[in-house]
Amino acid sequence: MMQKSLASFALALLLMSCGRQEPVSEVPDSEALAAAAKAAADNAAERMEANAASAEESRNYVNAARGFSLTLPEGWVRNAQASTTDGVVAEDPGAGADIRIFWSANSDDKDLQQIVEAMSDQSEGVEGRFVGANEYRGTANDGEGNNIALRLIRKADGSLVSATFVYPELLSEQYQAIGQGALDSLRVFDGGAPAAAGAPPAPAPASNAAR
Repeated sequence: MMQKSLASFALALLLMSCGRQEPVSEVPDSEALAAAAKAAADNAAERMEANAASAEESRNYVNAARGFSLTLPEGWVRNAQASTTDGVVAEDPGAGADIRIFWSANSDDKDLQQIVEAMSDQSEGVEGRFVGANEYRGTANDGEGNNIALRLIRKADGSLVSATFVYPELLSEQYQAIGQGALDSLRVFDGGAPAAAGAPPAPAPASNAAR
């Protein structure tokens, strides 16, 4: 009888042991929860700002050696194979549009009138206007279904900076504003290494710098 009672008691202890739960950790108070939520939100905001700054920096193309800069359209990808130390090519991944900005020495010391005349012989329907003696804004067609918006600037040293925005004629409504904004952002300045290490010289408006 005693053995049966001890067995029952042992079984009861075993059941109690199996059913026992670990003590619950203390729940943080509302101030601690609010502080943790604020810290998480601040970290997320900092990451978003850093990503936005990185994306903006990748859009700003500055060629300090050749003395010009331009803001590329958002989301466009630089073509590393087509780009050189004299300029850059960027493309819209989806629709066959691209923008090209290059410096050339203009070794023949041609004025813009001569350069535009030569360009007219190679493209169809070149139309535009001269902005002073050293800048030209125009449009053309390559004869293959693409429109071209262009901006040419002859720098004070006689060299030339040319920016061309090529896009499918059928998508003119979509691309005209994008091209206008990109070409408007073109700035020229004196070439050479930046005065402050790691920072390009502040670009001046092209109409001023190209006088």
